[in-house]
Amino acid sequence: MDLLPEVLNNFNIYNDSGNKLIGVSGEVELPELEAITDTLEGCGVLGEIEDPVTGQFSSATIKIPFAVLYESLFSIMNTTKPPQLTLRASMQCMDPTTGVTDYYPVKIVVRGKAKTNTLGKASKGKKMEAEVEMEILYIKIEVNNKTVLELDKLNFIYVLNGVDMLAKIRSQC
Repeated sequence: MDLLPEVLNNFNIYNDSGNKLIGVSGEVELPELEAITDTLEGCGVLGEIEDPVTGQFSSATIKIPFAVLYESLFSIMNTTKPPQLTLRASMQCMDPTTGVTDYYPVKIVVRGKAKTNTLGKASKGKKMEAEVEMEILYIKIEVNNKTVLELDKLNFIYVLNGVDMLAKIRSQC
């Protein structure tokens, strides 16, 4: 029986050396993967179809908010050496047949370049709301120890649910 996902119980973010990023606030905005499309129209087609181009995606970013200015924020701003960050999470789930609560791991690995660095606000007794927005060059998502997505924009890799979506294209180019 499939487990029923309930909530993201908790998560942490680590840099490429395996150290936990300090100062990250409780919410990270993950990227939106928008396929590049072209319009298909002509004889035999009723109207238009926006057809996704396999493996081609628009710019995608991840936003990592920090409660205050902290060294970890500045460590991921270096655009000459794009950092690799790993988000490790525990997804709380329920067995629908028994009601038993369980947990499975979620892991998101991203590599990218800092695109926007918001230093936040200075206000006495308040959080600063600093943030780094990174352009995604690479993302890999594992759910319950299975790779469900891997996209490497610089190395022509796009794997979805274990299927290499670009294998045939690579063999022809």
